[in-house]
Amino acid sequence: MKNLLYKELKTFVSPLNYLFFAFTLMAFIPGGYPLLVSTFFIMMGVFVSFQIAREHHDTLFTVLLPVKKTDTVKARYLTVTVIQLISLLLLGIFCAIRLTLLSDLPAYASPALMPANFTFLGFAFISFGLFNAIFLCGFYKTAYYYAKPFIIYIIVFFTVVIIEETLGFMPFTAFLKAQSGNDLLLQIPVLACGIVFYALATMLSLKSSEKKFSSLDI
Repeated sequence: MKNLLYKELKTFVSPLNYLFFAFTLMAFIPGGYPLLVSTFFIMMGVFVSFQIAREHHDTLFTVLLPVKKTDTVKARYLTVTVIQLISLLLLGIFCAIRLTLLSDLPAYASPALMPANFTFLGFAFISFGLFNAIFLCGFYKTAYYYAKPFIIYIIVFFTVVIIEETLGFMPFTAFLKAQSGNDLLLQIPVLACGIVFYALATMLSLKSSEKKFSSLDI
């Protein structure tokens, strides 16, 4: 597994993935921009890596190695989750800076859309979990076609963005947009639910992908 992960870092992860970590800085955008879109851009980088890998026949090369087919799936999932967790760590740091050191700036006082807070981080976990459940699992149905599962992910993702932003405008869920005080603490269950969803979606899709990929004749 160690050698497979090393291979993934060398042949699958592209410079674009490292560059796209910069989209986590979108957490500092004030006002009326849907910050959750930052997670979509990061996954766009992963999608491009899948495109490049397919054109280089990476899947065929990998299964010809003296390793289990299920291990190749695990290695790819681990690589993608590392990218996601690094992104989430950066988003968490930037949210903390915005909620503390930058909290008194007028630009952040009354955001029109969902600000960088615990709610945002919870939905960021959900966004990445959906990518794993829809795109990764969808890709391993054939281990070749990637457009359809990514289009489905796009539709579901932007539906979630609309839901997230709509919740911030409803009177009984207005606390989801809070950036301080007790209302901010009320958002912790949203963050916890996002983490649980991410973990379950990733693990279940991994098991499904392993089963599907094992039955494929590459």
